[in-house]
This record gives sequence, C-alpha cells and structure tokens, in this order.
Amino acid sequence: MMMKMNNKRNKDDAKKSEVRLNTTSNSSPTQTTSPVPSRTGGLYIPPATLRLLDTSSVDKSSVEYQRTQWDALERNINLLVDQANESNICPIINELFKQNIVRGCGLFVRSIIRAQSTTLVRASVCAALVSIINPWIEIIGELIVKQVISSFRRQYKSNDKTKCLSTTKFIAHLVNQNVLHEIITLEILILLLGSPSDDNVELAIEFVKECGQKLCEVSPRGLNSIFSKLENLHNKPLKKCTRDMIEDLVAVREGQFKENPAVPRGLDLVHKNIQYTHMITLDTCEPQPILDLFTYDEKYEEHEEQYNVIRAMFFRKSSDDEDKSNFSISNDKGDGNKDNVDDEKKEKQETIIDDRETNLLILRRAMCLEIESSVDHEMKLCQVIVNICAEQQTYEDFFGLLGQRICTLKKEYVKYFEKVFQDQYEIVHGLENVKLRNVAKFFAHLLFTKSISWDVLNCCNLTKDTKLSECIYFKYLLLEIVEFLDKLSF
Repeated sequence: MMMKMNNKRNKDDAKKSEVRLNTTSNSSPTQTTSPVPSRTGGLYIPPATLRLLDTSSVDKSSVEYQRTQWDALERNINLLVDQANESNICPIINELFKQNIVRGCGLFVRSIIRAQSTTLVRASVCAALVSIINPWIEIIGELIVKQVISSFRRQYKSNDKTKCLSTTKFIAHLVNQNVLHEIITLEILILLLGSPSDDNVELAIEFVKECGQKLCEVSPRGLNSIFSKLENLHNKPLKKCTRDMIEDLVAVREGQFKENPAVPRGLDLVHKNIQYTHMITLDTCEPQPILDLFTYDEKYEEHEEQYNVIRAMFFRKSSDDEDKSNFSISNDKGDGNKDNVDDEKKEKQETIIDDRETNLLILRRAMCLEIESSVDHEMKLCQVIVNICAEQQTYEDFFGLLGQRICTLKKEYVKYFEKVFQDQYEIVHGLENVKLRNVAKFFAHLLFTKSISWDVLNCCNLTKDTKLSECIYFKYLLLEIVEFLDKLSF
C-alpha cells in the first residue's frame, strides 16, 4: 500500500516539473517588467511650472480645488491689507485686483475692519483702499459701510468706548473719501449729544475733529448746529477735562481744522465725481449675512471669467493714467530744454488782442443757427441748456438758475423742460457718471423751485427690473432735493 502511494506522488511531481519547464520555455528571456512612469518623465521641472501643470489638470469644479483657492485668497488678502500704508497704497491696490476680491468680498471686509480697529492711525489708509475699490465694485463699499455702522450701533449699546472711538474714526474717513454720505455724521453726533455724558461728549469731539473739515464744505449749517449744542452743555454736570476739550475743539474750528485735514496728503487718489457715495443712515442700515465663509460655487469658471473682465478694465485704466502722467513729465523736460529758444520767440512775437470778439460772435452765430434750424426753437433751446450743463466737469448752479429764470419769464417753456426731463430719463443708461449727476442736479433744482411740475416723476417707475443707471439717476435727484431741504431747515 505504501509503495503505491509513493509511486503516485512521484508521478505528480514529474507532471508539475514538466509544466514548470514548459512555461519557462515559452516566456521570452529578454522580457522585463516596465517601471512605473514618473509624473515628469524623468525630467526636472521647476516647482512653479509644476504647480501650474497640476492646476491645469485639476478639476476646477471640485470642492477640494475651490477650498484650496479660497484658503490662498484669504492669506493673500490679509497679507496685502496688513502691508498697506501711505507710501505703497497704489502697488497694494494693483496686487489686490489681481486677487478675486469679488469672490472674497467678505474676506476683504473682515480684513479691512480688523486692520482699522487694531491701530487708529491706519483708519485713513483703510478708508483710502475702500475709496479706490468702491467705484469699481460697489458691493464691497456697501458691505463695509453697513458692517461698520452695525458695529457702531452694537458697540454704543454695550458702552464700549474704545471700540466706538476706532469705529467712529473710520466712519469719518469714509465720509471724507466720499464713500459714505455726510448725513450719517450728523445722525451720530445728534445721538451722542442727545445724552451728554463725559464719554459721549468725548466721542463727539474726536468725531468732529476727524470730519469737521469735510462738514465745513458740504454741510456748514449742520456743523453750526452741532457746535451750538456743544456750547449749551455748560449747564450739564461734566468734568473739567471734558469742558477743556470743548474749548480746544472751538479753537481747532477757528483754525479751520488745519491740523486735522479731511484727506491726508498722498491719500486723495479718487476724484469726487468718479466716487460712488452710499446713502445709508443709522435707521436704514440692516445687518448683512456672513460672507467670509467658504461656499461651493457651481459656476466657478464662469464667475472667474466675469472677474477677469473687471480686472482687465481696471489695469487698462491704470495704464492709461500712467501714460498720461509720463507724457506730461516728458513734455515738461522737453520744454525745459527749449526755454531759451521759446523766450527768444516770445520776445519777437507780438500779442494780438481780438477787440471785436470774433470767436465769440462765431460761437453765438453757430448756436443761433443750431436753434433756428429746428422746428421747435423753444424745445431746442431747452435741450442745448441741458446738454451744456451735462458737459461740465462739475455741476454749476448757473444752469439751474437759468432754467428757473426762463420758466418764470415764459410759462410755455415749462412743458418743454418737462419733455426734456422725460427724454433724458429714457437715455440715462447711455450717460456717463458725471453727466448723469449734472442732469439730475439740474432737474432737482427745477423741481425744488417748482419751475416744473412734480408730475414728471410719473415716468420714473422703479421695479425689480429697473436698470442700475436709472436707479442712480433717481438717487442723485432725490439727494439734491434733500440737500435743498437741509439748507432750508438750518
């Protein structure tokens, strides 16, 4: 029995050895296993290029990629805002626009508020940053303004004097930069002086020092009423140091706030006609949702392309301004080299004075021909007045007084100005910001003086589908009327 089992085992071993020999003979002796290919194929690639290759191959619609980009955006915005000062604010703005600050608007708002609250000196720099970004991305300016006003109300209720001091200073600089309307300053001062404690009076005094020069320009009567309230506090039980601060403030006002300029030197970077001013009060300010948290964006690439358009427009505008400045500098140098030649020519040339005013007569004749060529002379005259008013760099009261005078002398011109109002409202989307504001102020003057009927406002239908330009036009119109009422009240 044992012999049979051994024979069977030997036969099985022989079969296995034959199978092993057959498999080894069929395989090629030169065949080798290929190594796992590396990511760069064995070539050296710089880290920056390697990161670019990685981002190009990554799915941008994934949550992981968007989360990584959000973290990088947060780090860059915080770093740039912390580095901003009066000397490098322009390069910082360029770097900020390279980041997608529309996507990270909540991050930028949080960083600005944190930076201005750490040191009072940086309030003017932070306000200048906001003033440059606000005309391009108005939602950022609106978020910052609402967040700051909400913070002030919360800090005032909790009697936090230190935080109220930093917040009111930042609000004052936003008003000085025309980001926020000056009516908020009068509301805050009335609130503080309504319950005149030592802390409230001190806050009001510091607030007036920061925005007093601006109020002297835009609302002198409002500033006079505030000082009259301060002078009437001698009957209140205040400390001697508080009374001394009031006397010092009166002396600062007599010096026209020269030691406390509205906009420090080097930070006046945006023209007031280009700036977009937010009209927000203490009562109308509503708390904003939290926007500094990461949220997944299904249309990530589409929104990135939209921001690329804004970025390109900003840098194109910046390059045009630099070219103009360089051109003026080069012209100055060229003129300096030719001063001697020009002086000799000027000595030889004789000045010719046109006593007959030929150029003025030609201009008047052209205007008369333009008016006479139309069927309705009166209508054309009204259009010419409005068009000339719109072309001015800033609004001049002369045109409003001229329109009022014409409507008073000849009542038939009232209907023509009303027709021009309707025509301008229909084409307001094609007007630039300066022209839009000038036209709105012109018709606000006619409405306030009752030169034209208020029924013309029936053409202004404000709905959800109303264009932004029409809303801005209507806003300027009402703001000018409110300013007229403010002058009458004081």
